[in-house]
Amino acid sequence: MNIIFLGAPGSGKGTQAIMLARMLEIKTISTGEVLRKEVSQQSEIGKIAKSYMDSGKLVPDEVVIGIIKKQVVDDSCGKGFILDGFPRNIAQAIKLDEMLSDIGKNINVVFNFEVSEEILKKRVLGRFSCSGCGEIYNRYFKLPKKSGICDKCESVNFENRNDDTEEAISNRLKVYHESTFPLIDYYKKNNLLLPIAAVESPPLVFEALVGATYKVFQK
Repeated sequence: MNIIFLGAPGSGKGTQAIMLARMLEIKTISTGEVLRKEVSQQSEIGKIAKSYMDSGKLVPDEVVIGIIKKQVVDDSCGKGFILDGFPRNIAQAIKLDEMLSDIGKNINVVFNFEVSEEILKKRVLGRFSCSGCGEIYNRYFKLPKKSGICDKCESVNFENRNDDTEEAISNRLKVYHESTFPLIDYYKKNNLLLPIAAVESPPLVFEALVGATYKVFQK
């Protein structure tokens, strides 16, 4: 069960990837998380990635591909994987297909999470997280039940991502439209693309995603 999730920043695909991977007992590979880990460790590749991430630009292909290949060939992906945030352009998609073919694997389905740009901006610009446990909130859609206190760990310390700014999200969406939209046609031509309406609450989106997933793997 090898799956790709496509969707603009703020589409909720990361949350859905974690939920579906847990249900299917397969691994989630999030390029964003992997890159942020490298940044936090201040590795050489992390320093390069940080300069792009802070300005809302995409990290160069050669940096991302090196990380993804290492993840995919690992034994932890033996039962399958969900790629969240990769590929982001046609060149990456072709390289991914070639790499998977070399190791006897292939992509079974590509889910495209569809959300309007207005909602995407609110989801990104409004989000903040608990410094204690990492629980994610949003000032437009999901505030803590008690103002200023985390629902899960009762911490009063919260933080925002450095790249969650109006300028950065506008740039990320522009780059997304230019680089990622062609992937929709690419995977549609290969009969792999399935759209997922991602406007509803996460539980409702997940319900639709599970239904679509079972249809694919029951064929």
